[in-house]
Amino acid sequence: MSKHILLGISGGIAAYKSCELVRLLKKQGHSVTVVMSRAATEFVSPLTFQALSGNPVLAETHSGGSGGNGMAHINLTREADVFLIAPASANTIAKIACGIADNLLTNLAAARKCPLAVAPAMNVEMWFNPANQRNIAQLLADGITVFQPAEGEQACGETGVGRMPE
Repeated sequence: MSKHILLGISGGIAAYKSCELVRLLKKQGHSVTVVMSRAATEFVSPLTFQALSGNPVLAETHSGGSGGNGMAHINLTREADVFLIAPASANTIAKIACGIADNLLTNLAAARKCPLAVAPAMNVEMWFNPANQRNIAQLLADGITVFQPAEGEQACGETGVGRMPE
């Protein structure tokens, strides 16, 4: 059964993996709407995700968005079956865990009606930082699905847990 997936992309080198994720979701017949943080747009162009998803990419809180009433942060999650943030940076995870809604991704997380899942991606030291582990525990306590990061070589050259799962 085809689903409408709202894919949030936060800033980090793992943003390039989301290109393949969009391609695979589309190949399975799902509709994908991409929302990017400003930092994510520095790693991968919104135009790339527009071409892969076949839909406009949103990056600003009040950019018009779905429904044309300037309330993308409300409307987008009403139309989605699931909201997945992949990659989810330590910064985005911390904001969601604390209820901070200061950009489109975190506004969507705060105003969502659909289930939320996150796929963390960060340096191994950031992953095991006690504050990050508290934030992950808070997301789980709030009923948010957390896809555990993979172990392996990281873009920074270190090896350990923190890679976005394939």
